[in-house]
Amino acid sequence: MTVIIAEKPSLARNISSTIGGMARRDGFFEGNGYIVTWAFGHLFTLADIETYNPLPEGEKYWTLKNLPCFPETYRFELKKDSKGKQDDGVRKQFETIKALCLREDTDTIVNAGDSDREGEIIVRLCIRNALKGHDAPKLIKRLWLPDQTPETITKALSEMLDDSEYDNLADEGFARMYIDWLYGVNLTRYATLKSGTLLRVGRVIVPIVKAIYERDMAIKNFVPEKYYSLVSKAETNGAVVLLQSKAKFDKDKLADAQALADKYNAADAIVTGVKRKKDKLLPGKLYSLTKLQNVLGKKYKMSMHDSLAIVQKLYEEGYVTYPRTNSEYLATAEKDKIKKIIENVAKLGYPVEFKDSKTIFDDSKIESHSALTPTYKIPDKNKLSDDEKKVYATIMRRFAAVFCAKPCIADKTEIKIDVGGMEEFTLKGTVIVEPGWTKYDDCTLKDKVLPALSKGDKVNTDFKPVEKETSPPKHYTIETLNNYLKNPFKEDKAALKDQENQPEEERMGADDAEEYRAIFEGLELGTEATRTGIIDNARKSKYILLKKDVYTILPDGIFLVEALMRMHIGMDKYKTAELGRSLKKVYRGEMKVEDSTGLARREIEEVFSGSMMTAEDSDDGFVGDIAGKCPLCGSDVKRTKFGYGCSGYKEGCKFSINGVICHRVISLANVKLLLSEGRTAKINNFISKNGKPFSAYLKLENGRAVFDFSD
Repeated sequence: MTVIIAEKPSLARNISSTIGGMARRDGFFEGNGYIVTWAFGHLFTLADIETYNPLPEGEKYWTLKNLPCFPETYRFELKKDSKGKQDDGVRKQFETIKALCLREDTDTIVNAGDSDREGEIIVRLCIRNALKGHDAPKLIKRLWLPDQTPETITKALSEMLDDSEYDNLADEGFARMYIDWLYGVNLTRYATLKSGTLLRVGRVIVPIVKAIYERDMAIKNFVPEKYYSLVSKAETNGAVVLLQSKAKFDKDKLADAQALADKYNAADAIVTGVKRKKDKLLPGKLYSLTKLQNVLGKKYKMSMHDSLAIVQKLYEEGYVTYPRTNSEYLATAEKDKIKKIIENVAKLGYPVEFKDSKTIFDDSKIESHSALTPTYKIPDKNKLSDDEKKVYATIMRRFAAVFCAKPCIADKTEIKIDVGGMEEFTLKGTVIVEPGWTKYDDCTLKDKVLPALSKGDKVNTDFKPVEKETSPPKHYTIETLNNYLKNPFKEDKAALKDQENQPEEERMGADDAEEYRAIFEGLELGTEATRTGIIDNARKSKYILLKKDVYTILPDGIFLVEALMRMHIGMDKYKTAELGRSLKKVYRGEMKVEDSTGLARREIEEVFSGSMMTAEDSDDGFVGDIAGKCPLCGSDVKRTKFGYGCSGYKEGCKFSINGVICHRVISLANVKLLLSEGRTAKINNFISKNGKPFSAYLKLENGRAVFDFSD
């Protein structure tokens, strides 16, 4: 008997219906030599710190006394409910799985987790715990499904490999789980105890919140600068010819700008070249999950959480391929499958044909899963919700555009105009002649018609200085944040034109190797499988706000970032990417799990060793720490969420000291000196309003902390 353990009940139903002739039992299906059962996603979670380092006697709450925690061997336990109690449904289902695995007639157990590292370990943990302490030999196989259509399930059942073939994938999954646990439990508790506020410190959530924080701070602190640009809008042959100079002049250089404008106007402007040719415009690539979410967010203001939930449902119903993919390419081994899909898509009225092109099929740009496409199974549109229709249609239209039999043809014109040998201007215009694939997929290109000019023509000019203003950065959107997270070290080109809708020779020459190199090296922040959930957690934690498709920082997010900076908890993109690279090395067999988790351990140890310092500089202690006696009323002055305040505030005492003064953290040690001796040690690196660093003492004056520059 073969026992198949699916990650979710929906997959179990699809597998059982494909096998056929299976009877429903309590927690499983049985028939035709197979038993199909299921998990509910994660049935097992990592045990908490108290399992390894019990709380000291009498302690009930989080404490530094059992931190940091670095388990030698990580322990798992069955998932608990929201109240921390054993989940009866989880326990019952695991007992069912265990009993089925241990049945005497069971000789083969199949891991049918989702086809990624998380799905691999979800079912591995079920099998590992079910067989613990039992020596009965069982074959362990892996069912790998790129989609959930009956044809794919049938084929996959006949081609199963030993689950050991996926050991590296599992190791990557376990390393990721251990690293996230180390950061989450150690630094979340530490930061919460130190700040007096629950702070969710995670390997990915913090860099995401920090990116939005830094962008919003850049917008808030942006000071626009005025400048002058030279622009000519004179008519030639009855048409306006717009010429904009690359020259820029500071706001106090108007006279210089006018002088150059006069010089340009006095010179001859001659057309030195005209090129006109027909070009093929290629469609965008097939979708990865991120690129699909970008489009849905921009067009329909659909959140990443909602779009993933919908595409996941379409996948589970067999209408689209596995959604959590980071590739926009198809595997060469899938050509026959794609031909069958094209046949069905053609029946819907799309003029599609098979194309064997490197821009579509490229094994070198696929890590685990190919691009998102429809399957041969076409849904009844009347049974889809409005949002499901939008998501499915977006995937289908892109597929139809990529395989469209009718090319998009455009007339492209390029005119070069020389102004007195001082500057050359280039005008570009495009007019779509044959729409081709643009009838089926979105096309942002609009016709731009240029004046009818020929080589040697003289162009009229009337250059004038035009006052302009520098623009602040833009808030992150679903699209631009996603692009940043996929490669946080790549220059932000969101404002530039995408490769889509470019002429064929330009598009063919564009190389996305850098993007895929970054993905395969692990440089991205989060993955297609985890990124949506992490961003959603940041929203639920009220760190960030998503309004329409724009992200902004919230007060709690500002507090999180600034509190972690005060604690010297970096959690920046560089450290997160370093850990991401280590996970990919585990996947490739170049690094062991313990070596990868060791990177996290060393960083966490640095945080805790730093917390023990009593230096004059920036250790501001923990909320509730007593700094000394209030100079106004004699009550204790305690460390608070935002600084130091008198505990006699209920009696009306208003004495307080800001925790950060002129961008400088005021340490607990210095506040103790201030209260006991009237003056702190000399403090370096205050930042003035002009952005310049300075050093000073703080002293008490009339019940207030003020600067003291005397030696």
